[in-house]
Amino acid sequence: MSKIDFTDLDGKVLRIFLTILEESSVSKAADRLGVTQSAISHTLAKLRQVLGDPLFVRSGQGLTPTERALALQEPVRNVLDGMRALTDERPFDPLSEQMEIRIATNDMPRELLFPDLLRATRAEGIKLQLEFISSGVPGPDLLRSDRCQLMLTPLPPDGPDIFQKRLISSPLMVFYDSSQRTAPETWEAYCQSEHVEVRFPDGRNARAVMRGVDQSQIRPPTVVLPHFNAIPSFIAGSPLISTDTAMMKNGPLAALDCATLPFDCEPVSIYMVWHQRSANDPAHRWLRDRIETLASTIQAET
Repeated sequence: MSKIDFTDLDGKVLRIFLTILEESSVSKAADRLGVTQSAISHTLAKLRQVLGDPLFVRSGQGLTPTERALALQEPVRNVLDGMRALTDERPFDPLSEQMEIRIATNDMPRELLFPDLLRATRAEGIKLQLEFISSGVPGPDLLRSDRCQLMLTPLPPDGPDIFQKRLISSPLMVFYDSSQRTAPETWEAYCQSEHVEVRFPDGRNARAVMRGVDQSQIRPPTVVLPHFNAIPSFIAGSPLISTDTAMMKNGPLAALDCATLPFDCEPVSIYMVWHQRSANDPAHRWLRDRIETLASTIQAET
């Protein structure tokens, strides 16, 4: 009889299994988890022996999961969530706990909130480690797969296991270089202006926040960028314009001039979003409270 049994399947092993499944690559799983490829390969060999299935087969440059691996995805995720819940009622002291969190967000929420948060917590002696990934227009799988533990976005994903809270609301503005042009004063002038637009890797663009506006009349963008930080370099010294929230004036677009839109458009809200597995974790609750308090201060000042 084999000496290996189900008790070899600890939390670290199961987490590696899910990561390989999500990345379809041993090397990418190793990069994401911060371990060596040999460690991932060793764990995969153990999983194959315990479960009696190859789990993944090579396909081109990646790995394709077997039917058994796909069937295990949800049960394994539930087991890990249950293990995580065992620590929900632990004594929590932010001064004695090393907190690491991956946050999905784009340029503006990241730069508006987190530098101040990190400075404040460091001054208090709190050990907080932050890793940021781009959210684009996010879907719920970012949270469900634990690729991130928190999300800040104007377009929160929906789902019965997804929680959200509105942090900040801000009107949309036109950003431009006043040495080169004036702000458009009519809808027609706005539509005919040359635009800079942010488009995310999944093909969707930042104009998704412009609700109630017939965007078909707006001139196609002259410049398409992958993130907001690049906007000022293209607008400065040119007649180009960009449409972004007023809060951008306190962040990536601080060097540009801005004016109100020459038409009605709903304000944009930024939401904090998390998965139900994190809802009762004391460290996660503490961080959400700190972010909410900081956001309230910023909202009051704008």
